[in-house]
Amino acid sequence: MIPVLGLKGAKVGVLGLGRSGLSAARALREGGAVPIVWDDNASARERAEAEGFEARDLRKTMDELTRLVVSPGIPHLYPTPNPVIAAALRAGVPVDNDIGLFFQSLGQGWDAFDVTPKVITVTGSNGKSTTSALIHHLLESAGRDSQLAGNIGRGVLDIDELINGSVVVLELSSYQTELARSLTPDVAVFTNLSPDHLDRHGGHGGYFAAKRRLFAEGGPDRAIIGVDEDEGLFLANQLAEGPGDDRVIRVSSGTKLTGPGWQVFARKGFLSEWRKGRQVASIDLRDVVGLPGAHNHQNACAAYAACRAVGLAPRQIEQGLHSFAGLPHRSQVVGEKDGVRFVNDSKATNVDAALKALQAFPKIRWVCGGLMKEGGLEALEPGCANVVKAYVIGREAEGFALQLPGVEAEICTSMERAVAEAAKDAQPGEVVLLAPAAASFDQYDNFEKRGDDFVAQVEKLL
Repeated sequence: MIPVLGLKGAKVGVLGLGRSGLSAARALREGGAVPIVWDDNASARERAEAEGFEARDLRKTMDELTRLVVSPGIPHLYPTPNPVIAAALRAGVPVDNDIGLFFQSLGQGWDAFDVTPKVITVTGSNGKSTTSALIHHLLESAGRDSQLAGNIGRGVLDIDELINGSVVVLELSSYQTELARSLTPDVAVFTNLSPDHLDRHGGHGGYFAAKRRLFAEGGPDRAIIGVDEDEGLFLANQLAEGPGDDRVIRVSSGTKLTGPGWQVFARKGFLSEWRKGRQVASIDLRDVVGLPGAHNHQNACAAYAACRAVGLAPRQIEQGLHSFAGLPHRSQVVGEKDGVRFVNDSKATNVDAALKALQAFPKIRWVCGGLMKEGGLEALEPGCANVVKAYVIGREAEGFALQLPGVEAEICTSMERAVAEAAKDAQPGEVVLLAPAAASFDQYDNFEKRGDDFVAQVEKLL
C-alpha cells in the first residue's frame, strides 16, 4: 500500500466504494487522514463500515471536508455532476481521485533510494491496456522490478512498497487524467485518439483535453506520442522545443518518421528506432504471435519507446516481445482448428478499434454487433474488404446488419449461433474474429463477459 501523505488529521470524503474508492479510503487512513465514505449502494456502504470506516451522506458533511476523492465511474462535470460533487464545487472543496493522491504521496522520502523508482503512464483511446501490460512484461522479462496498476491490474494505491530501480506502469483513462490534481510521471505515453466517452467530456475537444492533461500538469521528463492522428501531431508539436528535442519520442504504425529527433515506427511488419537521423535498431514483428496487426504494432512501438526511455536495450526488448502472450479480449488467439484461427477482440467496443482488428487479418468471418455508439458504422468500410461474411449478434442485430457497409451478413442474435455458423462456413486460412464495434450492455454486463462467452463457444468446437 502507498499511504496518502500530506493530509494527516484531515477529514477527506470518499465517494464511490468500488475497488479504487475502498483502496483510497484505506490509504488515506494509513497516512493519518480521517476518511468519511459514501456510496449510493447500501451493500457497498456496509462493506466499508465492516472495515471500520464511517459512512455518511457527504452532502451533509461538506463543511467538514478538506478534500473529496471520487471514483472514476462517477460523472464530475458532463453530462451533469453527481450531486455530491456539485456540492463540493459550490463549497470550494477540492475534488481529486486516487491517481492524484498517488502522485501527491509518491515522491516523499525518495532521498533514501540509490536508484530512484520511475513511473510510466499510458493513456489514449485504443491500445492503452495492451501497451501498459506489454511495458510491464518487457520490464519484468529484462529483470526490472515492475508493478502494473491504475485502470488495469491493481488500484494505484494498492501497489507494494517500491524498491531501488523499480518501475510503476499505470494505465490511465480519460476520467482519471481529467480529475487528478497531481500528475507527474517520469514517462507518459499517448497512444492515439478516436471518439469515445464523448458524453462524459462534452464532446471530442473535451475528450482530447482530458487526455492532454497528463502532459500538462507538471509534465513528464519524456513524452511518447502516437502521431498517426492530428491530435497526436499537435500534442507532439506543443511539447517539443524543436525538431531535435528527444524529450518527445514520436511513434507511428505505417508511416516512416524522419528528422533529427527520436522516433519509433513500424512499417511492413518491422519496428525501427531512429535517433538524430540514423537508424539504431530494428525488430521483425511479423512472427510476434501476441501482437498481430498494425494496431498492435503501434502498441509495440509505444512500449518499445517507453522501455528505451528507462534504460532497456533493444535486444532485451526484442526477447520480451516474443514471450508476450497478449491480453484477454484484445486480439486474443483462442485456438485453431482445421486451419481456421479463432480470435477474441471483445474489447473492440468502438468503430475505430474494430476497424484496426479487421485490418489485422486478410480473410475474416466476423462476429459483430451489440449496442451501437454514436456515429454509425460507415468508418468500418476500409476494413470490410477483409470480411468474407458477418455474423451479427445483439438484440438489435437486424438494425446493426443494415448499417454494415457492403458486407454479407447473417442475423444470429446469440453468440452461440454466431460462432457455430462462422465455424461451419470458415475455410482453411480464414479467421473467425469477434470484434463487435459496439457496447455489450444489451446482452452482457461488460465486454469481458461477452469475450468469455465467445471463448466458451469456441472451446466447445475445439
